[in-house]
Amino acid sequence: MIRKSRGRNIKQKVKSHIPKDWMSEVRITYRIAIETIKGIARAGIVNIAIITTIAAILTIFGSIFRVTLALDTFANSMGSALEISAYLSPEADVDAAIQNIKKLEHVKGVSFISKEASWIQLKKEIDVPDIANPLPNTLHVKLDSTKNIIPVMASLKTIKGIDDTSYAKDLIQKFEMINAIINTATVVFVGIVCILTIAIINNTIELVIQSRKEEIEIMRLMGVSNWYIKTPLVLQGAIYGFLGALVAVIPIDIVQGYIIKIHEFFMISINPLAQFFVLFSVMVLGVAFGAIGSFLSIKKHLQV
Repeated sequence: MIRKSRGRNIKQKVKSHIPKDWMSEVRITYRIAIETIKGIARAGIVNIAIITTIAAILTIFGSIFRVTLALDTFANSMGSALEISAYLSPEADVDAAIQNIKKLEHVKGVSFISKEASWIQLKKEIDVPDIANPLPNTLHVKLDSTKNIIPVMASLKTIKGIDDTSYAKDLIQKFEMINAIINTATVVFVGIVCILTIAIINNTIELVIQSRKEEIEIMRLMGVSNWYIKTPLVLQGAIYGFLGALVAVIPIDIVQGYIIKIHEFFMISINPLAQFFVLFSVMVLGVAFGAIGSFLSIKKHLQV
């Protein structure tokens, strides 16, 4: 062990004193690129199966991720449109209550609905008996997000003149539950994408290694560095991931078109960066998992 470590140190010292020729670096880079292309060419028709499989996996991931972002936008829009109803006591000072509510954090606006207006509206909607108006004056409080409902309601109850508060609790809870399920599904699917992509690339690179086993052994005997042998195979996996992600862009764009139509139907503004973020994530995951799959295959089947 001591001799080996000394040998490595001497080798490193010798290498550090060898002048670097930039033309040699260019030639090495060129050879690595050629070896990468040859590796892909050797796979033949198998390339199509690999790329389409990776594209299918990344398409499902990208679609789920895009839907998750859309739901998050819907949740935020609901928060901005959500109104908490604050019911005033008969002796309450309306103006003072409004000013106190506007001072609260996360409150975007306050509107006043008189009990007379509420009574007239109720009579239009349903048949009510001819009795005295039992409805209270009401303040509709708009929030910036559904996440702030509970703290704002707690603050409203401390304001003088407010007897009670209410909001569409069931609707919000159902929407948040759906959003949580989608978010969890996205995280789980990222793990599945990782495993499947790495497994596919791993098996492919293993075939390439087996077909080039003798050639690789010759290069090792000639003293070719490990990184020179490894790099083309890692790049090959990264290219598979990149091409798979590139193909996945087409169906993900189709999903984006439907999401835009849904946003337009509900008149909710769409996040202009959402699609870019999804496509960027798909590209990064495709390349990263492709390279990782190749590297693991090399480490497992090639002792360099």
